[in-house]
Amino acid sequence: MEQTVTRLRDQLLNLENETEAQIRHEHKDTAVDKDFDPLELDRYSNIQQLSRALAESASDMNSLKDLMQTVASDADTLLVRQSRATAELQTGLMRTRMVPFQKCVPRLTRLVRQVATEANKRAELAVDGGAAELDRQVLDKILPPLEHMIRNAIVHGVEDSKQRQADGKPAVGSITIRLHRDGAEMVIDVADDGAGLDISAIRRKATEEGLLPPDSDTEDATIKQIILKSGFSTANQITQSAGRGVGMDVVANEVKQLGGSLDISSIRGQGTNFMIRLPITLVSTQALIVRVGREIYALPLPTIEAVVRIPVSDIEVMQSKPNPQYEYNEQTYDLQHLGVYVGESSPEFSQHDGFVSAILVSAKSYSTAVLVDEIVATQEIVVKSMGPQLASVPGISDATILGDGRVVLILDIKSLVRSGVSTKTNVTKEVLPIVHRPLALVVDDSITVRRVMERFLERNGLQVVTAKDGIDAIKIMADAKPDIILLDVEMPNMNGYEFATHVRHNKEFSDVPIIMITSLVGDKHRARAIELGIDDYIGKPYQDDQLLDAICRLLDDKGITIH
Repeated sequence: MEQTVTRLRDQLLNLENETEAQIRHEHKDTAVDKDFDPLELDRYSNIQQLSRALAESASDMNSLKDLMQTVASDADTLLVRQSRATAELQTGLMRTRMVPFQKCVPRLTRLVRQVATEANKRAELAVDGGAAELDRQVLDKILPPLEHMIRNAIVHGVEDSKQRQADGKPAVGSITIRLHRDGAEMVIDVADDGAGLDISAIRRKATEEGLLPPDSDTEDATIKQIILKSGFSTANQITQSAGRGVGMDVVANEVKQLGGSLDISSIRGQGTNFMIRLPITLVSTQALIVRVGREIYALPLPTIEAVVRIPVSDIEVMQSKPNPQYEYNEQTYDLQHLGVYVGESSPEFSQHDGFVSAILVSAKSYSTAVLVDEIVATQEIVVKSMGPQLASVPGISDATILGDGRVVLILDIKSLVRSGVSTKTNVTKEVLPIVHRPLALVVDDSITVRRVMERFLERNGLQVVTAKDGIDAIKIMADAKPDIILLDVEMPNMNGYEFATHVRHNKEFSDVPIIMITSLVGDKHRARAIELGIDDYIGKPYQDDQLLDAICRLLDDKGITIH
């Protein structure tokens, strides 16, 4: 509104100057006292009276602008206060949900003592970082998996006292739970100093049950993951605590449902370590909102290693190789588009300013640089449960509702990159296309027309730059060559005919198609446009489909396709 008032004042000033000049010209030969200027007498024409009235209206409009600015400033202050009060309220509510892990230690200590007695072994529990706080719901759901891991550590890991002393270890086995915060995640380490995982026994049992082919040379890291299979157990006899094949698969599923991850490491003869990463709260989290095709997805920030922008030329070089890879901080990432994992039939790499956004996901041997069409925003989201109908869909953890009412799926990106390996090997054999969005130049003196046309063209897959007249358009074309020009006729400084003449006489831009969009639909105006080499002539008001068809036809003639 301030810009409008300024523009109106400038126009009124020009109008007043023209009016005064006209009055002097009309009355210079009138029989009036030559000592007086015509403007010093009450010889005001109607047009000057109207200009004075317009000036008063502009002053009133400026006063209204100042009043609205004051009201807007007061509203901003109230919004800041409201957001501060809301943040304090949310923090208070979150604090009521947070529970220290220490309150569960007596229960786990009693469990260790009970299971050790049943197994005729000696073991003790040590907790480091018990003051760490977790969401009450997270803590309630993670306790049963922790109890099962403690049982496994005593039954399968910790040796009896005689064996431990023979191996030079203390007679009493040690089970340690360490908790520490890592960003928005809580890391829980459950470790024992027992015999560690028997890789050969796991391999032998997996071969017997058909989980591995005979004489397989599978890596030890993959062998460790087999203990998470449902029904798998290496115990020789079934007891209350072991041998039933129920447990670690439940642990892995529970951790996954909580939006966490489980890593296993073990050294034979020294012990086993289970590292669980969990969100501190299930209510809200920071997420990266990304676009793939026409769909919007949310990726929790704790699951993302980094976000980078890769030049299109580098991607084309990487795609030319059998297995495209990207290096970042001395770590190698496979290169893949997110559309491959979420079911896009023919994913394409769209680019902005010559760069493509990539999300780096660290998942050990499955680490991947996931390319997306656009990074929309980073914001705090409220996590909503998907319900039993969609909870079993792989790669989807939960959902959220954005401020505009759109329902957005929250992706478990690490699970996707692990499960999408087979799809990836099939897709990356061929070079995926890079989408170059055509650039359209809209030249019109009406700011409303420019904005409406810009939104319409961007919605249909074009990049758009706008100019208010021919002079402004020439300045823009000095920096970028448009693929198509949409041109009005009646404009100040340089009209559409003059601008079209300039374009057609410029060797660099002479082949750029021009569509003239104007309310001048007479035969002589159309003939003038054809004479200048205008490719299409559309009268206002026009239909969107009519304009889009004309754009597609002219771009197709140049071999450019709109995606």
